[in-house]
Amino acid sequence: MRSQSGVFWRTFGKACRLAVNLLIFAVFFVPFYWMFLTAVKNLGQTLRLPPAFWVSAPHWENFGKVFDAIPFFSMLKNNLVMTFGIMICQFFTVIPAAYAFARFKFAGGRFLFGLTLATMMIPAQLVFLPLFLMFSKMGLVNSYASLILPWATSSFAIFMLRQTFKQVPQELIEAAKLDNASEWKIIFKLMLPIAKPTIVTLGLITFILNWNDYFWPFVLTTNNAVRTLPVGITSLNIVDGGVKYHILMAGNVLLVAPALAVFLFAHKQIIKAFTYMGGK
Repeated sequence: MRSQSGVFWRTFGKACRLAVNLLIFAVFFVPFYWMFLTAVKNLGQTLRLPPAFWVSAPHWENFGKVFDAIPFFSMLKNNLVMTFGIMICQFFTVIPAAYAFARFKFAGGRFLFGLTLATMMIPAQLVFLPLFLMFSKMGLVNSYASLILPWATSSFAIFMLRQTFKQVPQELIEAAKLDNASEWKIIFKLMLPIAKPTIVTLGLITFILNWNDYFWPFVLTTNNAVRTLPVGITSLNIVDGGVKYHILMAGNVLLVAPALAVFLFAHKQIIKAFTYMGGK
């Protein structure tokens, strides 16, 4: 009886885990499926009730209408310049700061680290006006500099990378110093290879946050010369004098596709990063 009861509860537990996994999969997958499905419908099909969950004749021309409605490739270039510009700037600002907080003891270090963490609680909408006025006086509105410089560093990235650096055994660092390795050599030859999963994770987070950012590019730009895709996609709300939901969703599919591709490429490194940090 006990054996049968144990088998029942193990089977029940597996069934519950499977049900939870399927539910989580549905929560994340269904919105993307619905977005793509809407993108290949015509306007009448998007407004039909009850809605159809399958399209027998996809309207692929909706994606062509996105290219006709906005300067897509110009905005795509702006997105790439802004996103990778921010990632490069953060690489050169976050790594030295995280290493200093993790490995050096200096006067005011704890206060400065606490101040760094406190900045994470300040929403961007609270500081955009003084930043806008500053960039306006410097003549940087409608420029790549105004899109990149405000996010040239990240408090969250400093915190996360500091935690990873602190987990590196002190013996390894001392051994490197005995070989006359400089601090920069220790960072690039020892710390960064160990922290690779964390750096990849931070890069992915930075990419997604800035790739999809709408508010700041909208505030700091007034024309399409340096405007990014999220701003352009929003303008698809009205095409040919009315709201075209299918065209809007086609634009969103094109916007989200690069972020999804990057995530699928780097998801193993993300799992490694959180497994490593959680194991410590």
